[in-house]
Amino acid sequence: MAESSRPQPYQPGTVSLFFVAKAGVFAAGFWVWLLVLVLRTDTATGFHVLAATGAITTTLVAVVLGARMALQRNAAIRHAETKKLLVDISWNAFTAAGNAESSGKVVPFPSSASEDEHSTPRRGGDRVSVFERSGVRDRGNNGDRRR
Repeated sequence: MAESSRPQPYQPGTVSLFFVAKAGVFAAGFWVWLLVLVLRTDTATGFHVLAATGAITTTLVAVVLGARMALQRNAAIRHAETKKLLVDISWNAFTAAGNAESSGKVVPFPSSASEDEHSTPRRGGDRVSVFERSGVRDRGNNGDRRR
């Protein structure tokens, strides 16, 4: 089957993945540094606190950035599906208008009122004013400001 010529929807990728991986590398570095400090010395020093703080902070940053990337990816996929669904609905409505008389697969939208209720004698051919469509009848000058 041939690939469609439609542009692919936006999905977060390379840049987001770069920052997640970068935060992960920094987190791994801090955890290794903390492990080396703990194994070499018996007492806690300022370097231990610095390594522990860096390890915890960069781990949390990596987790938050990873979750954000996953949420953006899912939102992009949902958005693309919604756009496709809207195009399908629009196309079905378009074909339903063309196939209203035939027995096609598309069912036309039902109308709330029959044609007889709206058939009133009009002057000017088949023109229908907005006020006649909505049921509001002759309210003075119908918004004409030139008079």
